Amino acid sequence: MALISNRKKRPVRSGRKRKTPASSRKAGIRAPFPERFSPMLATLVDKPFDADNWLFEVKWDGYRALAFCNKNNVSLISRNNKSFNEKFYPITTALEKLNLSAVLDGEIIISNKEGISSFGDLQNWRSEADGELLYYVFDLLWLDGYLLFDVPLQQRREILNEILPAHPPIQLSQSFNAPGTTFYEVARKMNMEGIIAKKADSVYTPGVRTRDWLKIKIAKRQEVVIGGFTRNEGTTKLFSSLLVGVFENGELHYTGKIGTGFTDKEQRAMIAQFKPLIRSTCPFDVEPDYNKPSRFRPNPPKAKATWLQPQLVCEVAFAEITSDGVMRHPSFEGMRIDKNAKEVKAEKAKPTKKVVKESILHKEKIITRRKPGERKTLLNPGEKQQERSINGHTLKFTNLNKIYWPKEKITKRDMLNYYYQVAPVILPYLKDRPQSLNRFPNGIDGESFYQKNVMGKIPPWINTFPYTSEGIKKSFLVPVREADVLYMASLGCIELNPWSSRVQKPDNPDWCIIDLDPDKNPFNQVIKAAQVTREVLQSADIPCYCKTSGSTGIHIYIPLGAKYLYEDSREFGRLIATIVHKQIPRFTSIERATADRKGKLYIDFLQNRPQATLAAAYSLRPKPGATVSMPLHWEEVKKGLKMKDFTIHNAVARIKDEGDIFKPVLGKGINMKTAITALQKLFK
Repeated sequence: MALISNRKKRPVRSGRKRKTPASSRKAGIRAPFPERFSPMLATLVDKPFDADNWLFEVKWDGYRALAFCNKNNVSLISRNNKSFNEKFYPITTALEKLNLSAVLDGEIIISNKEGISSFGDLQNWRSEADGELLYYVFDLLWLDGYLLFDVPLQQRREILNEILPAHPPIQLSQSFNAPGTTFYEVARKMNMEGIIAKKADSVYTPGVRTRDWLKIKIAKRQEVVIGGFTRNEGTTKLFSSLLVGVFENGELHYTGKIGTGFTDKEQRAMIAQFKPLIRSTCPFDVEPDYNKPSRFRPNPPKAKATWLQPQLVCEVAFAEITSDGVMRHPSFEGMRIDKNAKEVKAEKAKPTKKVVKESILHKEKIITRRKPGERKTLLNPGEKQQERSINGHTLKFTNLNKIYWPKEKITKRDMLNYYYQVAPVILPYLKDRPQSLNRFPNGIDGESFYQKNVMGKIPPWINTFPYTSEGIKKSFLVPVREADVLYMASLGCIELNPWSSRVQKPDNPDWCIIDLDPDKNPFNQVIKAAQVTREVLQSADIPCYCKTSGSTGIHIYIPLGAKYLYEDSREFGRLIATIVHKQIPRFTSIERATADRKGKLYIDFLQNRPQATLAAAYSLRPKPGATVSMPLHWEEVKKGLKMKDFTIHNAVARIKDEGDIFKPVLGKGINMKTAITALQKLFK
């Protein structure tokens, strides 16, 4: 059992004040107690390896859980942000007794007689009578006022070893600086699920599936979504098999029929879960042939299928995956309450050698890209009102606890922190551009209003641009610095809406926009329209760049370099829209009046007019899910793309990884005369 725990036992300490280790004071960053974040994830690779600077751990077969320990107030949270406090109450109670002020990452397991974690036993656990729960802690993310994300893994573990008292249900998961192939072989002989390899100097990146943590499975296991069940003719069982699949491009793809591994007791519990989810139609992209003969069963029993809403997730062991993606000899292992069905995809092992090499290169890339003092957040979670100095100006931020996205519990503070983090990359698309302020002082479900005139209503250090309406002189707000961006956000401007032109050349837009605006069209038609628009423009050698609208459509930008008038841009857009519409008339329209479109997708070129505005690249949108208007690589514009792929939660990480891929729209710009001639020649 040295593999499981070789740690010296120390007496349980409870309630005693503990001094923060010097190592965390030196390396950590001062930060308030965290609210919530998602755990860091490992990449699946195909075989073990030996390499310097890598640590190896047991891959525990249980439920991943983050423990937010604020003294005796403990929240034990699953991967899909559900509370484990009541379900696994002995772990919660044990953590409360430790009186820690820390955030831990680990795995809840139940150990069988051989000392190996058993997912089946854990899935059926109801009370201590069903076995002893253990919480194996393998990482430390925050301690006594210090955030440790950027502290190297080996140092985080050293701190963890210092502060974690020995306690029967709470165990330190050991890491081993040993050859990976040797460690894998030991784990295989002990019938473990697999091993985890981690770079010793890796930082912690919440919610990211990283190449610095790798998992190597011994047993072939896969999470799958239950799309239905069958019942054989004449059987006495509640069901005979489960019909399961994984999501591919937003559709449920069939991966097999599971007919073994569940007890009568489990079947009764599962049927109770199935009943509210019964539906009349098949949820799979292609209806499976569940009565198909095989060489092992040439005369299969006559089975009847009952279809289910694809919401339940289970885990299955199998021998192999066939060439058509179906599991051979699958066996039910248990239900997964910690996974969202939509996130379940086919997990394919990547070549170990390639991934390990990429991890090294990725590390070098991050080191060269990361700057001292890289931005985290601006506002701490402890105060409802805060003042900050930005660009030499003092900004007062109020009502920070106000919920702006009720369903997701995202606050005004979260929104302001987002704009602080993305301010350097969003500013070029706002700078010197008059703004139409769309204010949501009470969040997305409250009343909103547009404000164009800010004369006499904003601090004197913020620039303005004059205009006259109904004989009255008025002023637009014009941001030029990051402080201006944060000021707009503080007014409740969830989305930021700039002109296409700058105050230096107000009549000359920097880009031409094709706005693909669906009615009730499926999003796949929006994607198709975007692809066709690009094909039309590519054929005439016209560069174009796209972003999600963050709502229902896609925006396509063509750089003009402020060389043409709005009228020129509008008519150029009209030509493009007309050509695209002729390619796909079945579901598109260029009619301005909504009634005349007859429910078709509108190819809008009229955004190319003076004072018209669209949400800027990287802007949040006042939509469910806190979506972002995200620039895309054209390769990403394909079936399966969804607006909710890009939100306040993952946009910053994407920008750090991809950089500003929308930057060319601010470039030199096309020769419009040449472009029009090419289009007219190609599409007479």
